[in-house]
Amino acid sequence: MSAQDERDALGLPPALYEHALRLLGESPDGVPPGNGYRLPPSSAPHSPPHSPQASGDPLPHREVRSAIEAALDPLPVDAADLHRRFVRLGLQDRHRHLVRAVVADLPLATGRWDAARALARQLIRTGTSSFTVTAGLALLARLGEAEDIPDLSVLGLFRELNGPAVQALDALDRRAAAVLWLAVNTYHAELRPLVRALWADDRKSVHTELLALTAPPHLVSGATARRIAEASRLPALLDRHPAVAGLLAQAGRLLVRMGSSRDDPANLLDCQDVQGLYERVVGRTGLLPPGLDHAATLLSLAQDLSSGTGVLLDWPPGQRTALLDALGRLLATPRWTAAVDRAARHPEQRPRANWLRRSGRQPFRHRADPPGRLRIEVVTGDPAERALVEARILVDGRPIVPALFGRGAADDPEYLFGDDRLRAEPEPREVRLAEAGCTEGCCGALYVTIRRDGDQVVWENWRRPWSTSDSREPDPALPAHHFDAAAYDAELARAEADHSWSWPARTVARLIRAGLDEQPELLGRWGAGPGWVTTDINNPDTAVVTFWYSPGPASDRPERPERPAGRLQFRWIIPDDGTPPETQAAAALHRLTEEDPKTYSQVCGGPRQLAQNLGYPWPTRT
Repeated sequence: MSAQDERDALGLPPALYEHALRLLGESPDGVPPGNGYRLPPSSAPHSPPHSPQASGDPLPHREVRSAIEAALDPLPVDAADLHRRFVRLGLQDRHRHLVRAVVADLPLATGRWDAARALARQLIRTGTSSFTVTAGLALLARLGEAEDIPDLSVLGLFRELNGPAVQALDALDRRAAAVLWLAVNTYHAELRPLVRALWADDRKSVHTELLALTAPPHLVSGATARRIAEASRLPALLDRHPAVAGLLAQAGRLLVRMGSSRDDPANLLDCQDVQGLYERVVGRTGLLPPGLDHAATLLSLAQDLSSGTGVLLDWPPGQRTALLDALGRLLATPRWTAAVDRAARHPEQRPRANWLRRSGRQPFRHRADPPGRLRIEVVTGDPAERALVEARILVDGRPIVPALFGRGAADDPEYLFGDDRLRAEPEPREVRLAEAGCTEGCCGALYVTIRRDGDQVVWENWRRPWSTSDSREPDPALPAHHFDAAAYDAELARAEADHSWSWPARTVARLIRAGLDEQPELLGRWGAGPGWVTTDINNPDTAVVTFWYSPGPASDRPERPERPAGRLQFRWIIPDDGTPPETQAAAALHRLTEEDPKTYSQVCGGPRQLAQNLGYPWPTRT
């Protein structure tokens, strides 16, 4: 009896593998669409009538995981057997990741590998539910062989199965994994020509499309950059075209995106032959014509190699230092400094040129830190990349945040240095060092407890709260760090006093914030309270002051009792007018003594109805 006959006898739908092949055959030019295919509705087994899932009383994840473990012990004899077991459990789509996690941890004796591998192949070729196929993919992530690459590449075209299929392929063929990831995870028009060339493995077209790629930063994440590098076999491509400056510049930009502190450090750390890519890019920088874009790329690479994720790569002794030295020598040559000076004469290029002037030597000042040393580097990134300002903390020369957290950048210096957060006292204090880019409530943060113990400062009790879901396992304990107290205090004082990284608008914001801390009555007299004060990430040459306003009996419209409870947030934008920052900050603080800030600021948050009742226009979205 054929596999199809068996499925017909059991009343099962067609195998997902066959469904994916049919969809691919129907796609124009045989190229899958951006965002991949959706699993058919029939791929989710129906819950039995009396299961907790069908009754609307979902089980906790831990109990579901235990049930999945029981369903896989012993391993089923075939795909139909596993399908029946999963149907009895009443699994839902949200449990697919638990199936994958259980199979990843499943004890498999060496003598059972061949049987498990044979079962996995049957599951992915004949499985009709996403759960059975996911189990097969997870088994092949552990036991797969070269012959499994084509099948994995087909099933991974379903967006819901792309993750486990790519994970299995990563262990077998990085290029195939990268092409599959890009096919399903890139759908912007600017990227699709390159994806089509990579799917066809047309090396000439890949070269052409890489040179033509001009997608803005928000379209090329760290993960996308990594997969482009792996799918295009970028080190080998550079070797075939060693004198093409445009290709070299593109490789540098991809490295910068991979090392972005906004993204997962794994994008850089797990990229195939990434150290070879660094060597080729830095070793051939002499091919690049001096200019603002190239200088910004090279400085960004240096920042990453000095205090960012690039430090965490397994470098041979002296190699990272040699790369930094090469970048430092090039950027300090008259030809390159003159190019930056020329750019600074153009208003649209001036913010970036000034960033290069301010930060141009910072990555090259430090080489090696002695054991037990804490160092704080305030790093400002390329304004054109909307990069963040980070207070990077290095212990023994290694950046703490990407090493221990990896879900967001280090906190900004105004936060970390504010309220003496990093000061060590005998009374322990918990301090947040980083927050996930999406917010702590979504994907967590990194905390450490700081205390002074005699002539030592101790960082201990590391904490990485994730979401409130009980599906996550607890973090392993992280080791405590001990620092010489005198050296710690000296480094913290140095970092707090050093504002060389700052630019005029940022300095204006800092001085205004300090003034409001010293004189809370400046806002209080207008019924307002302080919010955050910083610079606009989209326009770094403007300071932004926010404040809250809670209407009360003394407000300007006390006769409107129908207004809803709540408070409004206002945003006051202060462009850099070219005068000294101290003058600008003093003028802003003086204006608060003379004029109600609600009259020259704009509402940016709070209840819309409250704003309308009080006569304040609601912000329009552009």
